[in-house]
Amino acid sequence: MTHFECIFPVAGLGTRFLPATKEIPKEMIPLLDRPVIHYGVDEARNSGCSRMIMVTGRSKGCLEDYFDRSWELERILEARGKERLLGVVRETSSMGDILSVRQNAPLGLGHAVLCGEPLCNGEFFSVILPDDVMEGEPPVLRQLIDVHDTLGGSVLALEEVSDAEVSRYGMVAVEPSGTEGVFRITDMVEKPSAADAPSRLAVMGRYVLSRRIFDLLKSQPKGAGGEYQLTDGIRTLIDEEPVWGVVYKGERYDCGTLEGWLDANVRMACRRKDLAGVVERAMSSAGK
Repeated sequence: MTHFECIFPVAGLGTRFLPATKEIPKEMIPLLDRPVIHYGVDEARNSGCSRMIMVTGRSKGCLEDYFDRSWELERILEARGKERLLGVVRETSSMGDILSVRQNAPLGLGHAVLCGEPLCNGEFFSVILPDDVMEGEPPVLRQLIDVHDTLGGSVLALEEVSDAEVSRYGMVAVEPSGTEGVFRITDMVEKPSAADAPSRLAVMGRYVLSRRIFDLLKSQPKGAGGEYQLTDGIRTLIDEEPVWGVVYKGERYDCGTLEGWLDANVRMACRRKDLAGVVERAMSSAGK
């Protein structure tokens, strides 16, 4: 099994969740009984990644604390015979090596990925955008790594979106690879109109990237919004190395907006036997 470091860009201000994110990192807002960041790290671990690189900003120290040991809490749970909860707490602190580096200015996703370069040792690395919580079997990131193991090159997760959603995403032009659900990416357009989009395949929050991208990000000018765009770096990479797209198999929860986060909580709660009844009763009460 191929192992990569996984970069988590988590330096954003989370303004869509103010005032909560005035003091709490957006990534630490709970999705049911665990913070959003937990799902991404769990996916990376189950995909074969053992080194998690958090690209953080000010007031994000609790992200590291969450994955550290909590000796006092463990002693209390052990003394009270709370074995199940003790296991949950200990499992959280054994999800891999958690490393961190500061992004000292809000200069975009490309800049955030570049900040992780000193901690990446291999020729390829992975990136997870934790706002997109993904469930798949195998995990979505593992699906990308499997394509890389077979075809080489960089690999992006793709999802087919509606005309109304096109302007929210980076859209790709593709050509067939000969394998169902896998495409050779020939171009990318950041947030086009539906009329200008090269396809209805959008890039979604999971990447396996060649470290060549670091050199390209260093040399490229600022793009949209005065930020260093990862999309611009990948567009240049396409001219030098193969870049593949995988229409992943699984389910995505968009936790980057309040509406998406609430929808994710409800949908995930409906699948749990201990919580489905709560949702049903709330919906029934709201309908009265």
